[in-house]
Amino acid sequence: MALLRLRAALLGPARLRGAGIPWSVLRSYSSTSAKEKARRNAICERTELLEVLKARVKQLQASNVPEAMVNKAELAPLGNDKYQDPLRKVVAPGPAEEQPAARGRDESPARPSSWVEKLKKEMYIRQLKVERKLSIAASQPALEGQAKAKPKGKAKAKAKAKAKKSLKSPKSPKSPKAKVAAAWSQSHAGLHGVYARGKPRVAAVKEGTKAQRPQRVLEDKDSSQYKILQQTIQSNLECFLFLRQPEEAERLLLLYHSSPVKRRLLNVNAYNIVMRSWARKGHLQHINRLFFMLESVGLRPNLDSYAAALECMGRNQPSTKAIRRCVQQLKSDGFHVDELFQKCLFEEDEKEKVLRAIRIVQPNYQLPPPPKPQTCKSSLLQDFYSKKKMVSYPKLDFSVQELQERFQQQLEMELDNTVTIESVESTKPLTPQAIKARKLLATLRSHWHDSILQALQKSKHNMSKLKTASGYNILYPYLCLLPDEEYVGIMLQILNTLSPQGESLAVLARELASKVYNRYITQRKLRSRQLEKVQEIYEDYIHLLAKDSQPDEYLPREYWEKLVAEAGFGPSLNLKDCSWPYMLLLRLGMHMLELLVQAVKVPRNILNPRLEPKLIPVLYHIYSFRSSWQVGLIKPHPIFSQIVSDAAETLLTFNSSAIPMLCPPVPWTSPHFGAFVLNDTKLMRFVDGAVQHQLLLEQCPLVNLHPVLDALNQLGNCAWKINQPVLDIIISIFNDKGNEKLDIPPPISEAPRPSAAPSNSSTWNKSQKHELLLCKKKAAEMHSLRMDALYKLSIANYVRDKVFWFPHNMDFRGRTYPCPPYFNHLGNDVTRAILLFAEGRPLGPKGLDWLKIHLINLTGLKKKSALQERLEYANEIMEEILDSADHPLTGRKWWMNTDEPWQALACCMEIAKASRSPDPAAYISHFPVHQDGSCNGLQHYAALGRDLIGAISVNLMPCSVPQDVYSAVAQQVEEFRKKDAEQGVKVAQVLQGFVSRKVVKQTVMTVVYGVTRYGGRLQMEKRLKEIDEFPEEYLWEASHYLVKQVFNGIKEMFSATRDIQNWLTESAKLIAQSGRTVEWVTPLGLPIVQPYYRSRPTVLNCSMQNLSVKNSNNNQKPDTVKQKNAFPPNFIHSLDSTHMMLTALHCLRQGLTFVSVHDCYWTHALTVDVMNQPPLPTLACCLPCPSPLTCLG
Repeated sequence: MALLRLRAALLGPARLRGAGIPWSVLRSYSSTSAKEKARRNAICERTELLEVLKARVKQLQASNVPEAMVNKAELAPLGNDKYQDPLRKVVAPGPAEEQPAARGRDESPARPSSWVEKLKKEMYIRQLKVERKLSIAASQPALEGQAKAKPKGKAKAKAKAKAKKSLKSPKSPKSPKAKVAAAWSQSHAGLHGVYARGKPRVAAVKEGTKAQRPQRVLEDKDSSQYKILQQTIQSNLECFLFLRQPEEAERLLLLYHSSPVKRRLLNVNAYNIVMRSWARKGHLQHINRLFFMLESVGLRPNLDSYAAALECMGRNQPSTKAIRRCVQQLKSDGFHVDELFQKCLFEEDEKEKVLRAIRIVQPNYQLPPPPKPQTCKSSLLQDFYSKKKMVSYPKLDFSVQELQERFQQQLEMELDNTVTIESVESTKPLTPQAIKARKLLATLRSHWHDSILQALQKSKHNMSKLKTASGYNILYPYLCLLPDEEYVGIMLQILNTLSPQGESLAVLARELASKVYNRYITQRKLRSRQLEKVQEIYEDYIHLLAKDSQPDEYLPREYWEKLVAEAGFGPSLNLKDCSWPYMLLLRLGMHMLELLVQAVKVPRNILNPRLEPKLIPVLYHIYSFRSSWQVGLIKPHPIFSQIVSDAAETLLTFNSSAIPMLCPPVPWTSPHFGAFVLNDTKLMRFVDGAVQHQLLLEQCPLVNLHPVLDALNQLGNCAWKINQPVLDIIISIFNDKGNEKLDIPPPISEAPRPSAAPSNSSTWNKSQKHELLLCKKKAAEMHSLRMDALYKLSIANYVRDKVFWFPHNMDFRGRTYPCPPYFNHLGNDVTRAILLFAEGRPLGPKGLDWLKIHLINLTGLKKKSALQERLEYANEIMEEILDSADHPLTGRKWWMNTDEPWQALACCMEIAKASRSPDPAAYISHFPVHQDGSCNGLQHYAALGRDLIGAISVNLMPCSVPQDVYSAVAQQVEEFRKKDAEQGVKVAQVLQGFVSRKVVKQTVMTVVYGVTRYGGRLQMEKRLKEIDEFPEEYLWEASHYLVKQVFNGIKEMFSATRDIQNWLTESAKLIAQSGRTVEWVTPLGLPIVQPYYRSRPTVLNCSMQNLSVKNSNNNQKPDTVKQKNAFPPNFIHSLDSTHMMLTALHCLRQGLTFVSVHDCYWTHALTVDVMNQPPLPTLACCLPCPSPLTCLG
C-alpha cells in the first residue's frame, strides 16, 4: 500500500499516447507562495490516495464474489445498454400516425416514377405480409408481459396509465401503419433489457415537454447530436458492407426506417450503402425494394443509388428492358449517364460492372473523357503556373529501379501497421536481474494474451445474443472488422507502453479505437483494390523524380493527376467517406479498455513470495486533478511497473506513420489524398470531433487549393539522411547519464532525492512534504524528457543508413508540419543537428563563407554585426572551430557555450571538412544553411501598418547592419530598469546585470501572437530560473516587473502593432457576437475558420466512468472570448504560412532544395544567394490590399 500511495501522489500523468508517443508531464509554474502550493499539493495527494483506496476496495470486493457470480457479472458492464443503440436515449416513442419524412441536404421531393410504380403492387402485397407477421410477433410478448405484471402501488399504476395515455394515438387501433410502427417499436425495445440482468425498464413520459424534446433533437438537422447519430448509423452500415453481411445491414436499416421518428435520421446515403451490399451479391430484388422504401419516405435516389442498381444488373445480366427502365429513370431524375463515371466513387470492379450494364442497352457507349486540367489564376502565381516558363522538375539522385525498391519497403512497413526497432539503450550490458525480469514478463504477456482473447470472445458472444431479440448492439460490428488476434495485439501494445504515472481514460480510449480504425482503413484499401491502383500509378510517377528518366515539364500533383486520368478503369483512389464519429471512437475505445482492465491480472506474490498467492489487477482506475478538473486515469500497479523497469527492454514499437517514409511521399492532389501510401492522412489537422475545416476544404474549388498542395509536395519531396558522427556522440552522452546543459536528458536515476525524513509520513512537516512533491514532479518531468529523447534518437538510429522523406500537412491556419510526429526537422537543437540533405551540392565560390556565417548565427553572437563582420569573426576563431570538430568531448569544447550547441558542432565539422579539402568550392556539402526571419510576427505587423520605424527594427528596410529587435527591446528595458533603480525600486536593483537578449526574446517573439502578461511572466520566470546566480526569492517579483517593461517597450517601438492588434480583436469580437465564427481566405486561396465554439460537453456513459466530451461543432454558438483573442495571432500565422509557401514554390522553379521551420528557411550553402535574390516573394506579396481594413473587409 505504501507503493500505491507513493505512485498515486505523483502530480500529473505522463502524456503517453500509445506506442511510440513520448511522455510529457503537465508543467505548471505557479506564482503562489510555497505554503499555498504545499497546501494544494497535500489536498491533491490525500484525494488521489483516497481514490486509489476506493478503487482497491471495489476490486477486492469483486474478487471475493463466489466464482459463479464472478462469471455472471464480470462482463456485464461491457455488454450493457450503454453500448447499444444510441438512439434509445434520444428517440422517444412518437405518435403512431405517419410523420413527414426527412430529406437529405441536397435532396428534393421524389417525383412519381413509372419504374417504381410498377414495383409498388408487388411490394404492397409483401408489405402487408410483413405487417401481419410483425403484429402477431409483437402482440404475444405484450400480452405475456401484461399477464405477469403486478402493480406495486398507486403511484406506479398512475405513471403507467399516464405513459400509455401520452403514447397512445387516437387513430392507432384503426391504422395498419400504426400497428407496424408499434410492432417495430416493441421488437426494438426488446434489446434494452438484454444486459439488465432481468430488471425490466418502464419508459414513462411524465411531462409533455419531455416527450417532445427528443423529437426536437431529430427535427433539428443542423444540431451536432443529429449529425453524430446520422454518421453513426452510416458507419455501422459501412461495417456490414465491409463484412459482406447485407442481411444485417438491411436489418439495421429497417429498425430505423420502420419508425416514423427514427427514420428522420436516415438520408439517401444510408439506403445507398445497403444497396451496394446487395449489389455485390447481384440481388436486384432487394435493391428494387430499397428504391421503393426511398420513395415511400420522400427521398430521391441520387447517382450512387443508380450506380448500385446498374452494378447489380451488370453482375447478373437481367433483361434489357429492366436496364433501359433504370437508365431512363436516371435521366428523368435530371442526371446523365456520364455523371456516373465523373462523380461516383467505385471500389473493386464496380466501375466495370456499371459500364457493362450500360453497354447492354448502349453498345457503343464510351467513358467520358477526363476533365481538362484547370490552372490556378492567382495573381501571385501567374509566372509560376505559366506554361511558357515551365521547367523540368528537379530530379532525385536515384534511379527508377532504386525508387521502386524503396516504395516496396515503405509499402511493407505500412501493411504491417507497426514497426519494432532497437532502442539506443540496447548497447548496455544485460544484468542477471534484467534477464530474469524479461523471462517473467514474457510469461505474463502470454497469459495476458489468452485472458484478453477469452474476454473479447466472451464479450462478442454476449453481444451476438441480441440478434435473437431483434435488437442491435452498436459496437458489435466494430469488433468483427479485424481478426480477434489483432484486437488483442492492440490492447497489449497499449499496456506495454503505459507510463508508470498513468494516462487519462479519454486518451487511452481514443488511442485504442484509432488503431482499430487505421487498420480497418488499411484493409478497406486492400479489399477495394485501391492499393493495386496506387502501386501501378506510383511506378509511373517516379519517372518524374528519377535521375535516369525522361524529364517532364509537370509538377508532382499535375503528373499524378495525368496518370490517374490515363488509368481509366479500376477503383477510385478516394474511398467513400467512412470516418467514425468521435463519440463512437470513444465508446469503442472504452469498451476495449474495460476488457483490458478486467482481464489483465498478476499474482500478488510474484515479487515477494511471502505474500498471499492471489491474483490482483494490473491496471487501476483512479482520479486525479488537472487544474480544477477531475480526470479519470488508468495507472499500472507498482508490481507491473517494477517488472518493466527491471526488464529494461530495448525494443520500441511505433505506428508506421511515426517513422519517416522510405520513398518520396504520394503527392497531395486533394484534401483527401496524399502523403502516405496506405495510412489515412488529413490535409488539415484539427482537434478531435471538429469537422468544419474539412467541410470548408471540400466546398472550396480544388483549383484554388493547387498552390497550397504544390507547396506541401515541394516540402515533402526533400530527401534527408543522418549525420552519423554527430548522432554517435549524442548517443554516447545519452547512455552516459545525459547532460542537461547540452539538452540531453539524464535518466530518472539522476533525479534529486528528498533529504532524510522520518519514516512515518504522518509526522512530516509542511516543508518536508513540499520538498517530496517537488522531487516527484522533477522526476516525472525528467522521465518524460528522457523518453522523448529516447524515441527521437532510436528512430534516427533506425534510419541512420537510409535516405528518408517527411510528408507534410498543415494546421487550420495553414502552418505546415511533417506528418511523422517525433523525429523531424521541426524538433529541438539535438534533432536538427543530426539531419542532412540527402542531395549534396558543391559549395561554390561563397558556400564556405555561408557555412561560417551560419555558425556564428548559431552561437547567438554578433547579432548586430554585418554579415562581413560575422565572417571575419569566424575566421578569427578558426582554431576553436577546428578543435571542436576534431575533439568535441576532449578538447576545449568551445561549441558547448553556444546558443545551439549541437547544430554548432555539426557546422564546425562541416567547415573542417570543407576547409581541409583540396578545393573547398568543389566540396560536396549536404549541410542545410538557415535563413531565419527577424521576429516574423512583428515583420507582418509592420508591413500591415506601414510602420517605417518598426520595419527598420525587424529588417524590412535596407540597413547598413542587421537590426536585432530582441536586443533593442532588451536595451530599452534596461534603460527603464536603471531609472527605477535610481529611484530606489528594490526589484530593479536586484535585476542589475540580468537583463539580456535571451531573457526577453521569447516574450518579445510571442507578444505579437497574443501572449498575455500572465503567460509572459511565466516565460520570464523560466528564463531567470536558468540563471544560477539570480536569487530565487525574487523570481516572481522580478518576472512580473520585466514583463511589464517588455510590454511598454514594444508599445513604444511598434506603435502601429498594438493598434492593428486592437482592431483585429475588436473586429473578431463583433463578428462572434453576431453569431458567426471568424473566417478568411489567405492570399493563396486557403479558406480558414477559427474552431472556437461555446460547446456544451456531452456526457458519454460508460461502465468504468462517465466521460465529459467537448465537441467542436460549427452549429454551436461561437466562443466570443476565444474568437477575439485568437484572431490576431491566427491571422498573422496564416500570412506567415502564405509567405513560406510562396517562397517554396519560387525555389521549386529555381531548382533549389528548400524546407522550412515556419519562418526559418533551409537550403544548400551554394543556393543561399539564389534564395535571397528577387524574385523571392516578399511580405508585400502577402498583403494584396493597401490596409488591413480593406484586406479583411
